[in-house]
Amino acid sequence: MAKILGITRQTVISIENNHFDPRLSLAFRVAEHFDVPVDEVFYSADDGE
Repeated sequence: MAKILGITRQTVISIENNHFDPRLSLAFRVAEHFDVPVDEVFYSADDGE
């Protein structure tokens, strides 16, 4: 995943562990890779979902 997105493994791990919020451009690349809207990939747990 990191290689596909052009980021480091540490960045992926930080995103997964909620230690890093990706820039908008990265969020769109992730969503595009999975062919889903950005809000399906990234959402805030505080949103009540």
